Amino acid sequence: MRQRREELGRERRQYIRLDSVFPVQFRLVTQDGRVFLSDLLQGFTNNVGKGGICLSVNNLNPEFARLIREQQAKLSLDIEMPLAGNPVNAQAKVAWMREVPGATNKYLIGLKYEKIDALQNNRLMRYAWTKKLFIPVVLSAILVLGSVIAIDNLINAKLTRDNKALVEQLVKAIQESNITKDKIEQISKEREDLEIKIRELQLNIKRVEQERLDTERSAGLEVEKQAEKMGELNKLIERLTKERGFLEEKLAALQRRESSITEEFLALDKRKANLEKANFDKMYQWLKVHQNPATGLVMSFEGDSNVSGWAFTYDQSLVAQAYAHFSDFERVRRILDFFNRKAKRQEGQFFNAYYVNDGNPAEYVVHSGPNIWLGIAIVQYTKKSKDTSYVRLAEEIASRIIDLQNKDKDGGIRGGPDVEWYSTEHNLDAYAFFNMLYEITGKARYQEAAERVLNWLVRYTYGKTELPVKRGKGDSTIATDTYAWSIAAIGPEKLEKLGMNPDKIMEFAEENCRAEVSFVRPKGQSVKIKGFDFASLRHVARGGIVSSEWTAQMVMAYKIMADFYNKKGMTTKAAAYSAKANEYLLNLSNMIISSPSPSGQGESCLPYATLDYVDTGHGWFTPKGKSTGSVAGTAYTLFAYYNYNPLALKD
Repeated sequence: MRQRREELGRERRQYIRLDSVFPVQFRLVTQDGRVFLSDLLQGFTNNVGKGGICLSVNNLNPEFARLIREQQAKLSLDIEMPLAGNPVNAQAKVAWMREVPGATNKYLIGLKYEKIDALQNNRLMRYAWTKKLFIPVVLSAILVLGSVIAIDNLINAKLTRDNKALVEQLVKAIQESNITKDKIEQISKEREDLEIKIRELQLNIKRVEQERLDTERSAGLEVEKQAEKMGELNKLIERLTKERGFLEEKLAALQRRESSITEEFLALDKRKANLEKANFDKMYQWLKVHQNPATGLVMSFEGDSNVSGWAFTYDQSLVAQAYAHFSDFERVRRILDFFNRKAKRQEGQFFNAYYVNDGNPAEYVVHSGPNIWLGIAIVQYTKKSKDTSYVRLAEEIASRIIDLQNKDKDGGIRGGPDVEWYSTEHNLDAYAFFNMLYEITGKARYQEAAERVLNWLVRYTYGKTELPVKRGKGDSTIATDTYAWSIAAIGPEKLEKLGMNPDKIMEFAEENCRAEVSFVRPKGQSVKIKGFDFASLRHVARGGIVSSEWTAQMVMAYKIMADFYNKKGMTTKAAAYSAKANEYLLNLSNMIISSPSPSGQGESCLPYATLDYVDTGHGWFTPKGKSTGSVAGTAYTLFAYYNYNPLALKD
């Protein structure tokens, strides 16, 4: 009996346990296999082995069960394999049989093949092993993948949380620094008032002391009256001296407090500077993580469903220059390769916008400005990388722009091949582009084209004291960027030679376009922002807004003016411009938000403006969305922080 159980155990160990079953039809046949003893019966695989199979049979007729148990019958099998064409035929004898506990007429029957096609048996075993191994492998893969995803999600969640915390820390540091600065200014005013009072008291004391001396020397007074007056003057001197002593003690306490708060301010300022640097690094990361790996393009606005997935050509120029500034030349090449090889054009010129994912045009409009800015990006990249691969593309762009210029008798450049208006902005871009291209190639045609543009600018957009810079030919609308870009593209020295006053240009922009507004941060916190609007405040009914991009352009202009006056040795005036640059840059830091999308991982960026979906005053609206990240605003603020002028070539 024991020997039989061991044999059964060995037979069962040869089987493969299946996690799912498939049907088997069978008949009972006589031992010689010639006579059927039953009709078709139904069973299910339980285990499968090379030499046999284990069947699970429900509701088995007791007489059939007796024949099987006593081994008076064999089984003719039709094994149905899933996804197989024909069943596997086999004949088997009974090896063992046992009743399933707790069930009526349910049996497990171990069968040993007597007849089975070898190929069919191999097919059956391959399926069994595959079935056996597939589920654990898949489960393991799912577990591994799930673990990787979970870990990745945890890392991303922590990264997002840390990045958002960094933004909030900067905002808090700026607020604390501003409060401390206000305290210092208030104490400084109190100190100055006390110092004035002490000086006045000192003068009064000297006056009374002189009067006492005169009284003492006077020979015309009676002795009693002289003594009385001397007593009064001594008392007055004593009172004034006590009052001076009290004020001096108060001044000393105030000076100690001022010194303590100044130390606190310097510590806060250092912390703020570190946080500012960390956030600007994160802003660059935001530009990097949004570059599409297929096209190389970067989505212009993250958060506005109306332009979701749009990459404006102008913005691609800015982000390419940001990459080039940080020597991420491979990223620049991905953008330039798209325009050089894949981007659809209209008569050789690029459209204003393309879709990030597939590179198809998103806006079938061609304007001069975006094409010129793409050329600027190429020249800046060429200067920094020493790679001349894309100079030909830059010259193709320049040729199209010069073709437009040649159609104008005064050498101006229209807004595009299909428009009639002339923009100061586009012509300033072109002036910078032609000069930069001349510096790279040495070709005189670009220098000539630049001079023609400059003559057009002087004739049609510059010259009036009450309006130093017009928006375009025959267009007296005030546009902030034309003031900032006049300084950046032409430069204060050249403007002076042209009879223009660069200080007046800056003053006019300040007087007409400077705005101080409340900016509601994503978490509902309201902060004061000082910066520059897109247009003159008196010309728009919406009230003031601050543009991150155009404020950053003004910061650059202030820095250029500071450098201009430093070179002249006019350090006081240079310091005043530097102070303004720092003030407005700090206000831009107060506008930094965290990336609103999961892919952005909470990296720092800037919204396009302090209000969403409002009229800029120039024919387009700011993007929708309270937390819409802007490539233009972010990139130009990086330029302002790192003192990078995109409209001039520098080593």
